[in-house]
Amino acid sequence: MFKLYDISTAIRPDMQVWKDNAAVRPTFENTSNHQTGQTYGTRIGIDAHTGTHLDAPLHMLDGGATIDTIPLQDLVGTARVLDLTRVVDAVTAEDLKPHAIQPGEWILLKTRNSFTDRWDDGFVFLRADGAAYLAELGIKGVGTDALGIERSQEGYPTHRTLMRAGVLILEGLRLADVPPGSYFFVLAPLKLEGIEAAPARAFLLGS
Repeated sequence: MFKLYDISTAIRPDMQVWKDNAAVRPTFENTSNHQTGQTYGTRIGIDAHTGTHLDAPLHMLDGGATIDTIPLQDLVGTARVLDLTRVVDAVTAEDLKPHAIQPGEWILLKTRNSFTDRWDDGFVFLRADGAAYLAELGIKGVGTDALGIERSQEGYPTHRTLMRAGVLILEGLRLADVPPGSYFFVLAPLKLEGIEAAPARAFLLGS
């Protein structure tokens, strides 16, 4: 029997958003309801980087590929959850080296970020040297449990190093209840065209 872990953030108006910026909060507008004798309908407004979302190279690279060009086969396969909950500030290359990371894997970083639903200016991020290490190894993608994979780095070297190496970036995961280990991973971003990111549903299957 397999156990399924939903590692996606629930989208709601009061959810955690980047820098607590009200302008990017999701909106749910009731457009019809049963009290008026109609069916119940809702119009939603969300930013492309809402909750769990997949970045495309266009987000950081001029002329970069858009979200619809990412092959679906790259979004399904083996993923490993790494326990990095002891990390206080940033995940570095030295933090990653003991995990024997292999080419072609998805690597999901479980940090203290997974244990809060509130915005934290000091969220744990992937430092530039950690990104360079993962890029050199040739992993398929890296997921983080923060709304951003980096902060406080001029020029966005973490994003750009990974994107230039063809490593996919998934942000906004929820990994609090997921033990470290290997899983079958499925990522399903919304089928949007011509833009730099898409909200996504992500889950893991494990024994």
